[in-house]
Amino acid sequence: MTLQQIWITAFLVAFSGAMVPGPVLSVTITEVSKRGVWAGPLIVLGHGILELVLIIAFFLGFSRFVTSPVFLKIVAIAGGGVLLWMGVAMTVNTAKKPISLQLTTDPGKTTHAMPVLLGIVTTASTPFWYIWWFTVGLTYLLQSLKYGKMGVGLFFSGHILADLAWYSLVAFAITLGKRFFSNSVYKILLLTSSVFLIGMGLYFIWFGMMKR
Repeated sequence: MTLQQIWITAFLVAFSGAMVPGPVLSVTITEVSKRGVWAGPLIVLGHGILELVLIIAFFLGFSRFVTSPVFLKIVAIAGGGVLLWMGVAMTVNTAKKPISLQLTTDPGKTTHAMPVLLGIVTTASTPFWYIWWFTVGLTYLLQSLKYGKMGVGLFFSGHILADLAWYSLVAFAITLGKRFFSNSVYKILLLTSSVFLIGMGLYFIWFGMMKR
């Protein structure tokens, strides 16, 4: 992939993943309803801090263990498999289950902590976050490494800006009202993103199988 492709696909993959309902989305909905629209970006800040720490750790020594073609091949196929699974699961769940951005958690459990801290804690306590980074995320890092720090920087900026865009959109939607962001619009976005994830998953699997 070129530098431009790394940034664009990193943004789209992260945006698609961010839309999947989970702990960070639940906390965002809760905090925005209590603190206002800025709680969304602040939660993303906490989320991004933890991810930046992970990338720095990668550069501080982990990278020398994972640059072999065989390892890249394995990770690419695994990452592609995770994306493919995410895309298929999103398609099935979106088609079968009611889709809503309505609050489903107990607000009393999350309103006494700072949003940035909540972003860190919620991210760190989500098992899927680790699975994503050691498969899909690592695949992107390895692809970006051939462009050095610029490539990794573009990957991370695309990734975190996607999170910021989605959670800011959710925050504004909750603040301004559902007429600006209906459940039907959310469903269309999920279905579109699921198709993109399936495509990227197939690409990573192909890339891994072709890698020598």
